[in-house]
Amino acid sequence: MAKILVVDDAAFMRMQLKDILTKLGHEVVGDAENGLDAIGKYNQLIPDLVTMDITMPEMDGIRAVTEIKKNHQNAKIIMCSAMGQQGMVIDAIKAGAKDFVVKPFSADRIKEALEKVL
Repeated sequence: MAKILVVDDAAFMRMQLKDILTKLGHEVVGDAENGLDAIGKYNQLIPDLVTMDITMPEMDGIRAVTEIKKNHQNAKIIMCSAMGQQGMVIDAIKAGAKDFVVKPFSADRIKEALEKVL
């Protein structure tokens, strides 16, 4: 069972992800609605894994990944993006993300990404 931080600016997306992750047997230890909030929560909670949205207000997911990786080289982060953000996904992988899933989420794809990264 992994301790997971869910980051997305859309509340319903956070709820959907929390539901999938909980059903897969993991513990959602926190959530954040932007990159700045995500960095603070990461430092406070030190989760096993983060699901990170790319497009968010205040600080996007790619900058947040870069900042988290500065202090936590072993951070495991899975990016979540809408269709058509492939270029940003490549940037996210370069910044240190381990995998990505495309919205809308399927429980099978989330499970596959978790198994790959954990």
